[in-house]
Amino acid sequence: MIPTIRPTTRLLSDDLADKIVDEAFQTLSTVGVFVQNDEAAQLLLDSGARAEGPSKRICIPQGLVEAALQSAPDEFALYDSLASRAHPIGGDNVHFDPGSAALRIFDHRRQTEREPVTADLVRFSRLTQQLQHFHLQSTGLISGDVPEQIADCYRLFIGLQHSTKPIVTGTFTVEGFAPMLEMLTAVRGGSQGLREKPLAIFDACPSPPLKWSNLTAQSLVDCARAGIPSEFVAMPLTGATAPATLTGALVQHVAENLSGLVISQTAKPGAPVVFGGSPAGFDMRRGTPPMGAMETMMLDSAYSQIGKRLALPTHAYMGLSDAKCVDAQAGLESALGTVLAALSGINVVSGGGMMDFESCQSLEKLVIDNEICGLVYRLLDGISQREDPIALHLFSRLGEDSDFLTHDHTLTWYRPEHALPHIIDRGDHHQWEDEGKPTLADRASREVERLLSHEPRYRIDRDLSNELRGIMSAHAHRYGVDKLPVAGDE
Repeated sequence: MIPTIRPTTRLLSDDLADKIVDEAFQTLSTVGVFVQNDEAAQLLLDSGARAEGPSKRICIPQGLVEAALQSAPDEFALYDSLASRAHPIGGDNVHFDPGSAALRIFDHRRQTEREPVTADLVRFSRLTQQLQHFHLQSTGLISGDVPEQIADCYRLFIGLQHSTKPIVTGTFTVEGFAPMLEMLTAVRGGSQGLREKPLAIFDACPSPPLKWSNLTAQSLVDCARAGIPSEFVAMPLTGATAPATLTGALVQHVAENLSGLVISQTAKPGAPVVFGGSPAGFDMRRGTPPMGAMETMMLDSAYSQIGKRLALPTHAYMGLSDAKCVDAQAGLESALGTVLAALSGINVVSGGGMMDFESCQSLEKLVIDNEICGLVYRLLDGISQREDPIALHLFSRLGEDSDFLTHDHTLTWYRPEHALPHIIDRGDHHQWEDEGKPTLADRASREVERLLSHEPRYRIDRDLSNELRGIMSAHAHRYGVDKLPVAGDE
């Protein structure tokens, strides 16, 4: 049999990719980065970096970066909460997760955005659990019915109770990490179990240009020591917080990622990390960071190519839209980004369900995006030679009026060859009229309600649920919350 070719894409020549990396090395060694966390800064200085100028930028020599690249693993596995299924993060493996962390949710019935509450977080987690093409879940919504100081921990608390999938999350406060780690450790049954079978990835966002805040640097240190993978989410905006050229923004993006890598590896050599980001081709006309812009997607694809060249797992925010409702723009931008992310072989692709510049999550769009992901997985499977000869033996048996509708070959190979989406309309016009002329968003809304009308597929162990609630309640009590919100099906 002739081997199947996996479709791929590249935006940078090897020479250009190497030049971008070389300038990132030089940026770190001569210009440096601001590190606002004393512990992280001291780790760097103790490892051979130096402080420069009155602002005490930390200049990181190339040798230190190269040593960090050598110690960081090129692949690791994420495990579900039952420790029964592993997802390899590295190589050309592609895993999708919903975008995070939205301040608002789109209300399809009212056609408007609103603040999410606990019940929305539960529905979001339960829905994600049932969408097969999202291998990972995320803490994708911020609940408005709990104080801001516990919002990071609370969304993880909800996600762990209603889905078994590995989770992409992160902290909003330095104090939030400890209870989040405690919950993850409880699910895994101990700190060693969590280290051996990671359940979560923690996002850490450098502040452009070239700065790690106290919070994000502490997250890198804490995660490295706990064995939790850190995902660097660099966010250069072309012409605003980064150079206007795509290559210039890439130099900054790579420098920010590599500085995060060094912090992580000085805290714990061998700590798993993900080379990632959420850059944007800034729109000067509106002052917005469009995630659906082609330049944004080109930046994502290009830096992921560099991340692979550096032998690091990769991440990007792609497959999302800047649309304000589930419309043609939402489908156009999301499909383009999802296809390009998959062809780039990005390992963790965040963005499903997101609209409005990463500020809004839509359950209807999440269902649509799940189908887009399914079609993209079919694309990645490529065109395979199923039999030898390919078809010659089939044509020799045909009569003048023959077809393949009931042929054994069709019964054998139709399903392996064809993706069969559920809510994408492939009926004729009369069928569409008979169904009430629904839009794609209407069909997605019906699918959301159908999936959530069933009994939850996952019921967390009662003792574990009580343990998680005890951890969450103790953390909430520190901020004056005596009783946590309760959703109807929690």
